[in-house]
Amino acid sequence: MANFDSKHVKNVVLVGHTGSGKTTLIESMLFESGLINRRGTVLDKNTVADYTEIEHEKGKTFFSKLVNTKWKGYKINLLDTPGYDDFAGEIVGAMRVADCGVMVLNATMGVEVGTDIIWEYTEAYKLPMLLAVNHLDNEKSDFDKSVREAKNHFGTNVVVVQYPVNQGESFNAIVDVLNMVLYQYLKEGGKPEKLPIPDEEKERANQLHQELIETIAGNDETLMERYFEKGELDEDEMKLGLHHSLIKHEIFPIFCVSAKQNMGCGRIMSFIDNVCPSAYEMPKQKTIEGAEIECTETADAALFIYKTLSEPHIGDLSFFKVLSGKIKVGDELTNENTGQIERINQLFEVEGSKRTAVNELVAGDIGATLKLKDTHTNNTLHEKGKPIEIVPIEFPNPTLTVAVEGTKKGEEEKLSMALHQLVEEDPTIRVEVSAELRQTLIHCHGELHLAVIRWKLENALKLSVEFKAPKIPYRETIRKAAETIYRHKKQSGGAGQFAEVAMKIEPWYEEMPDPVGYSIRGKEVHDLPWGGKLVYYNCIVGGAIDARFHPSILKGIMEKMSEGPLTGSYVRDIRVIIFDGKMHTVDSNDLAFKTAGMMAFKENFHNADPLLLEPFHKIVIHAPEELTGAIMSTIQSHRAMVEGMDAEGHFSIVKALVPYAETQQLTSDLRALTQGRARFTLAFSHYDEVPFDLQKKLVSESKQELELV
Repeated sequence: MANFDSKHVKNVVLVGHTGSGKTTLIESMLFESGLINRRGTVLDKNTVADYTEIEHEKGKTFFSKLVNTKWKGYKINLLDTPGYDDFAGEIVGAMRVADCGVMVLNATMGVEVGTDIIWEYTEAYKLPMLLAVNHLDNEKSDFDKSVREAKNHFGTNVVVVQYPVNQGESFNAIVDVLNMVLYQYLKEGGKPEKLPIPDEEKERANQLHQELIETIAGNDETLMERYFEKGELDEDEMKLGLHHSLIKHEIFPIFCVSAKQNMGCGRIMSFIDNVCPSAYEMPKQKTIEGAEIECTETADAALFIYKTLSEPHIGDLSFFKVLSGKIKVGDELTNENTGQIERINQLFEVEGSKRTAVNELVAGDIGATLKLKDTHTNNTLHEKGKPIEIVPIEFPNPTLTVAVEGTKKGEEEKLSMALHQLVEEDPTIRVEVSAELRQTLIHCHGELHLAVIRWKLENALKLSVEFKAPKIPYRETIRKAAETIYRHKKQSGGAGQFAEVAMKIEPWYEEMPDPVGYSIRGKEVHDLPWGGKLVYYNCIVGGAIDARFHPSILKGIMEKMSEGPLTGSYVRDIRVIIFDGKMHTVDSNDLAFKTAGMMAFKENFHNADPLLLEPFHKIVIHAPEELTGAIMSTIQSHRAMVEGMDAEGHFSIVKALVPYAETQQLTSDLRALTQGRARFTLAFSHYDEVPFDLQKKLVSESKQELELV
């Protein structure tokens, strides 16, 4: 197999809304390069990129894939990605290791929801980006509309390099205004015939050619001077200008394709080969300390894991990009994140489900290896004694939470291992075993993401599971002071139990002054694990309660605070004053005072105007301007409090605080309302009061549950 140096390796990620044709375009690109001799289709379930069982079943791409091919002396690594924002982790992971991207647009739809959302990721990474208008063979295709929308959404530096002559069902010709030629295709597509531009197209072609030159020159001072001198730029100068502007994320050239008919696909491959940058030409990767990494074969060896895939009977397959140096079979590298020494026993070039063993991979290349002992996605491996840790991928936060439990007894450990495997493969999934809620929670990115998780658990991992709504982590507190004297007395033959505690409780708040009218002998401030504080005062005078019993009283209080009197939720922000009591020389002991402290606290709590608190999350919604009014109405119907609105391009940004109990239904309603055109993030904000009627209902339900136990 041919070896390629760093200058002859290109990494290209294909992105776009679902249905834009990314997988089909890759299939045609592989056919043009000679990697395959027959093009598969999504419908026939035989494409190179979509090879998993669930993708065959659903006819959609759910996971990023790596496919490498060879083209005119270059190795091109193509990364296919999903089109749904639910799988944003797969998209950003692939983008993180790519050096160029192709945004595929559906000519019948223009700039769609997923396109807008994905474009924000390209902006964050400043990734060189081509636009490929696909489906030009469809009777409803509208190339000009797609161009207008692309310019409106992505900026005026979107520039036409190609346009279709006869889009629609008879589509077979493309005018290329970079090299001023007409490409005409046979019915079966493939390699076109190069022809002069027809007279009736010359005016438009010349106009677009001039626009292309002016856009290129406008982003390069040297080329601008040449343009002023000559009034023209030749093809090589234009390609050089495009090359530099792509690297700087300043120009976004538009190409024409019919991936299904294999028209225009080879031209994109040639542009990638001639104009798009390799990894060594891109801005240098940085370590977390800010140092730059030289993407050269002569530097110290280092690699970055961007994806992990667990395969039956094989184990974990780690996908990586070589940051610097050369990675060879037999190398022993240090994992900077774990300190583990990892031996590279095998190296693979990847063609979808096919893996070809190689002896080495050079800086800038992408490949895979098997059975690393303790290495995960986002880890950096380097030569011993030559530490490097790259800035990790920032995966988006989850927006949907459900509780999961197995329906068969005895499968608890199997379910736990399966959930661990899911997280290993997809870092955007978070699994939480909540002792408070007594539930295992899955945090993910939407209903489609959840559907894929369920499919994996049930079909790939052979588990029977049930998803439920997560319980709400309420908190309990009080609004006023209360005091009581509680006596615990128990006699059952022999030594008995006796303890009497006089206790006052009050709401606690920051910078609260010490209580007045008490002789303070001791003060303890406890930061509670679940948030808030317990402040405990020992105000006993005259030895009414021995000092050795105070830890037991406190223990009883804390026990009741961990299972509150109203709904069994955690209690927070309470000040407790122990100001009197009694003890017995024989019958008083730690257990008696623990019980007395617990019961005194419980009695006081019910008399102190108890209050239930609920968690509020901050939601930030990015949506097209025209949907703002409907979104405002929807979020307010879910008890949300709008904090403000901003504008960002053609998007409105709505910020609000919403009760956690409402978030599940709210996010579902937002997706339905906006047809997926809104993107939102959720993050915990604070606790606030539950409305009185809802509190009454929740307390009643809690009592009924306790009666059933």
